[in-house]
Amino acid sequence: MKRKDLIYQYVKKNTEQLTAEELDFGSGLTTIEISKDLDIVRSNVSKELNELVREEKIVKLKGRPVRYVDASCLKWKPLSKKVSSYKEHTLIKKNEEPSKKAQANKQGKDLFDYMIGSNGSLKNQMEQAKAAIFYPPKGLNSLIIGPTGSGKTFFANAMYQYSQAKEVIDQNKSMIVFNCADYSQNPQLLMSHLFGHAKGSFTGALEDKDGLLLKADNNMLFLDEIHRLPPEGQEMLFYFMDNGTFQRMGDAEERLTANVRIICATTEDPDSALLKTFVRRIPITIQLPAFNDRPAKERVQLLKLLLSIEAKRIDKRIVVDENVVKALLGSVTYGNVGQLKSNIQLACAKGFLNSMDNYSEVTITMEDLTPALQDGLISLAKRRNELNEISNYLEPKLVLHPDDSVYILEKDTYELPFNLYEIIGDKATLLKAEGVDAKNIENFITTDINLHLKSFYKTNKLNFDNEQGLKDIVDQEIITLTKEIWKMAEEYLKYQFKDNFLYAMSLHLSSFIKRSREGTVQTKTNKELEKLISNYQKEYAVALMIKKHIKEKYQIIVPEVECWYLTMLLVSLKEQNLVGRVGIVVAAHGRSTATSMVQVVAKLLNVQNIAAVDMPLEMNPHRAYDLIHDAVQTVNEGNGVLLLVDMGSLTSFGTKLMRETDIPIKTIDMVTTPVVLEAARKTSLMDSPLNEIYDSLKSFRGYSNFLDYSHPSQAEGFNKEMNQPKAIITICSTGEGTAVRIKQRVEELLTEFIDEEIEVFSISLIDMETTIKKISEDHQILATAGVSNPNIAAPHLTLEELFQSSGKERIKQVVLESQSKESDFVRSIDTKELCEEYLGTYFTFLNPHKLIDILWEYSQVIETELEETFSNSLKIGLVMHVAGVLERVLLNDTLSSETESIEKTNPYYVAVLKANALIKAKLNLLIPDSEIVYILKIFETQTDDQLNTDHFTDELNQ
Repeated sequence: MKRKDLIYQYVKKNTEQLTAEELDFGSGLTTIEISKDLDIVRSNVSKELNELVREEKIVKLKGRPVRYVDASCLKWKPLSKKVSSYKEHTLIKKNEEPSKKAQANKQGKDLFDYMIGSNGSLKNQMEQAKAAIFYPPKGLNSLIIGPTGSGKTFFANAMYQYSQAKEVIDQNKSMIVFNCADYSQNPQLLMSHLFGHAKGSFTGALEDKDGLLLKADNNMLFLDEIHRLPPEGQEMLFYFMDNGTFQRMGDAEERLTANVRIICATTEDPDSALLKTFVRRIPITIQLPAFNDRPAKERVQLLKLLLSIEAKRIDKRIVVDENVVKALLGSVTYGNVGQLKSNIQLACAKGFLNSMDNYSEVTITMEDLTPALQDGLISLAKRRNELNEISNYLEPKLVLHPDDSVYILEKDTYELPFNLYEIIGDKATLLKAEGVDAKNIENFITTDINLHLKSFYKTNKLNFDNEQGLKDIVDQEIITLTKEIWKMAEEYLKYQFKDNFLYAMSLHLSSFIKRSREGTVQTKTNKELEKLISNYQKEYAVALMIKKHIKEKYQIIVPEVECWYLTMLLVSLKEQNLVGRVGIVVAAHGRSTATSMVQVVAKLLNVQNIAAVDMPLEMNPHRAYDLIHDAVQTVNEGNGVLLLVDMGSLTSFGTKLMRETDIPIKTIDMVTTPVVLEAARKTSLMDSPLNEIYDSLKSFRGYSNFLDYSHPSQAEGFNKEMNQPKAIITICSTGEGTAVRIKQRVEELLTEFIDEEIEVFSISLIDMETTIKKISEDHQILATAGVSNPNIAAPHLTLEELFQSSGKERIKQVVLESQSKESDFVRSIDTKELCEEYLGTYFTFLNPHKLIDILWEYSQVIETELEETFSNSLKIGLVMHVAGVLERVLLNDTLSSETESIEKTNPYYVAVLKANALIKAKLNLLIPDSEIVYILKIFETQTDDQLNTDHFTDELNQ
């Protein structure tokens, strides 16, 4: 039974019979209870519960801690007054609820009346929008202009929903949205998306494709950042506006017709960023004001609206000090309404964290704001008249209730894709249960808040400081000094440093200054280090500047050897413009085999560096090659591509692809879902080159399922490694100071959840490779951490990972992975059952339950004939391959192998013939010699994993 199904059955069994009275008293299951009872990691339980809630199988109840019940518990049950708040969780179909549009119409108001500024700064804009929508016979195209975050996309969505409410556009449709900036570096692809293309119009155009104009027929098309559309694209678009017809790219004959209402948006001046002929075709230009240009009343109203949205999401009353309101309003600079919303979410998240014990109210004070947000109060105070005007609309305390009537448009560009408060609540509960004190819980979660919001608003250029975790370790004065050094060093050296510069240098300087004050500074010179410094004279010059800075600021004499260490630290922190992750392309025979594997892996790991290519049996090999060629180029981030294939012609594509694309490619055959999962895991979690990942995957036999320790040498090697003491290595420029601090951090994290002995070594960048090699002779290295990645076959933890809240999880992950290898060594698995499950998943015409015994016997016949015992991996590969052979025989579409000849005396051939006789006797199916060729190749790959001969190779290389 799958994990999700197991959790669902457990919730259903324990909650479906609950009465309304029992719900009154907080019945239901918490995540922690389910985790303990089922012995499943809590994060996995939380993930599956949220998925079940989305599927409407279970219901999440209000309050803290969050509780879950089976959906049937609430669907038909009459609820008492005390549990009336659960009413919103009943599974009512959406069409049974009165829509916002219906509510608005009933009150004699239209949707625009609910927007802030409808009778103020946006009154003219709304009249323009209505004119564009109703103008006969087909409305008018319009252009929305405004700075970043002013609400252009929001306004376009409002126009669309208004059009639907007035039945101008079908209410069952959705607006077609296209951001021209997404493809601004590839104008050809951009115009292909917009207008479509004809087969052969450019490289990769393998078939005719409709564009968005055709898709938006009798609908509305919103083109954001229209100034990114190239001049030729603007010309094609204004021709369409004039005539209602257009042509696909590369098609000079057929003209297509569509009835499309077009809304464009830009942050640029249209007179300079767009063709004048294009602008003339757009009769209505709607100018949206910047946030600070809107009246004080509207700004306060917008802030209240955004706070009300957060109150609904938290389901608590929010109380905000007057100065906090002023600071939030004053914090808006270039980001407008979008920036205000992000700042409010950050403040509410911090206030929510500090009010965890209060089940009804969240209080936000100035202390809950980051220094950047607090500066907003100073900024507003400098604008005296503006401050006075805003004060007229404020009270000492602003109170927002979760049940306040708030009209929200269905689309919101700045809506978070996750429930931030749920993340905070769950993590706080978990940390508290583990005995973490309140101060550290705050520090851990504050860092997480910043990281979540920073990642989401990155594309909107909204800034959040990421120093909170560092402030708990070093003084603010050191951080300020480091920032000055960072700027000075980059200006002098004319290159950039890695993002971890602030962490690495702050820790190093803090350690040095502390040692100086204690009189324990190292002054002994190091001949090897002195030799190294001669190669880095520019960095050494910066080290001398740092020495001068420290002397002026702290009156501390920096010895020469410390300048050498600073030099090496600067070198190690230099941004090397490293290439991206290794890409993955999965290609397999069958209509959905590759896609199925990739979907499973993408869902488990949430990776984007992976693509699937399915090769139905009737597909021409040239077509398959072209598809794989495109997929390789799509996933390549500069670090090469892993090509994971099942068999046959696909195994030989890698060499030709490398010649044509100049992309490093490594091919692994006999692909399975665990292999794809491991490849995705390694490329996403490890900073490893293509060859290193390829080598590890060649010896990969699965997690617990495919491990084969029946071979004496393999078992002996594994035992030797696992019997060694375990170690984690911390690295800094000196091997002291910062490395010791890192070591203390690692040891502190280990003691929280590890019972076994794990030794932590502090080493220097000098002779790093030699030192690590020496440690590895007697220890199993689980991971390295620090300022430089030694690129060994173990995960590396950066300083950010280690000192932020994710540090504990990363350390735990490293240790648990090593433990899982040990448990895998002694765990027996039912390989036959695994094969049966695989057959049922990936084969269309075969009955796995009837076939598995025959296939298993097929493998045993060959083992008996050869007097060999096959490894699990070989047996699985053989069973899967022969299953594919049988499906092709059933479809009368067997592989061809005209270029292959079979050595009749080959013992494997004799054994396979005997096994084929079994198939003939039991299934009345005859396996042809052309397929036997590929069955024999399975045994060849045991000693030669590179298959470069198949029936398509010569044809493809012509």
